[in-house]
Amino acid sequence: MLTLPTENATARMRFWRALKAMGCAVLRDGVYLLPHSKSSGPALQELADGIIEAGGAANLIEAVGRDAAQDALFCGLFDRGEDYEALAKALSAARKSLSRLSAPEINRALRRLRREYEALRAIDFFPGEATTRAEAGWTDFVGVVDTVLSPDEPHAADGSIRRLDRKDYQARTWATRRHLWVDRVASAWLIRRFIDPKARFVWLEKPSSCPKKALGFDFDGAAFTHVGQKVTFEVLLASFGLDQDAGLARVGELVHALDVGGDPVPEASGLEALMTGARQRAADDDALLQQMSPMFDSLYAFYSGPAAKDKRR
Repeated sequence: MLTLPTENATARMRFWRALKAMGCAVLRDGVYLLPHSKSSGPALQELADGIIEAGGAANLIEAVGRDAAQDALFCGLFDRGEDYEALAKALSAARKSLSRLSAPEINRALRRLRREYEALRAIDFFPGEATTRAEAGWTDFVGVVDTVLSPDEPHAADGSIRRLDRKDYQARTWATRRHLWVDRVASAWLIRRFIDPKARFVWLEKPSSCPKKALGFDFDGAAFTHVGQKVTFEVLLASFGLDQDAGLARVGELVHALDVGGDPVPEASGLEALMTGARQRAADDDALLQQMSPMFDSLYAFYSGPAAKDKRR
């Protein structure tokens, strides 16, 4: 139960946005509800302390519904049906515009809508039919985006990742789809930098044209491709015992975020901008790999340095 500070409009707006982001329901003016959990109590108390410090008033109370009817009334205040309907309209509008957008624009739109979807799911305390429809709509939208961005983008395979010996993979020919993007260019850098220093690369017009003796990566049926939740870069790390290297693991998180989404990485937007610029400047994929390799070298050096280690602690 709260009274927001009257003389500080900026603080009032900040607290109101915080209440909305937490998913609070409005029982009446100045009375907000949130289902009890390990995190909701401390979060509301922190907000209450901030309101008091800003000159308002706030009291945090734990309440129990009187009976089943009152419980149902309270739960109904958290219905997210209208929010999911608004999201569905946003996905529909975005889907219609995909053909007019560039790849970076599509990726930015996908990340923005993913944040909105995940934020809504986080405050969907009582999932129902609207939740199920939203999950299906989101999955369908992501599939359409994948098809538009890369018709030959690999589908995640099931199964385990077998540990391999780098000695058996030296001076080999490696092949992947042309017009490199983040997972493929990062994987090519990883191969030449940590797995096969004398690697030769072939950029394929179509996966079906992969030479028989070449080691394919990042396409369906390739020797190295998506497995479960791991993108190709992460599969290569696991295959060759490189996943214990904290710097490479962090690069893997960055590649994963840009390739298929997931947990946000602060550096992702910067790498995407650099990658987009490099593609515009590079005459071909060999030149693109040559331009991007020093960038990945620098990222790896940073992620392996003392500042990154201190941050992980």
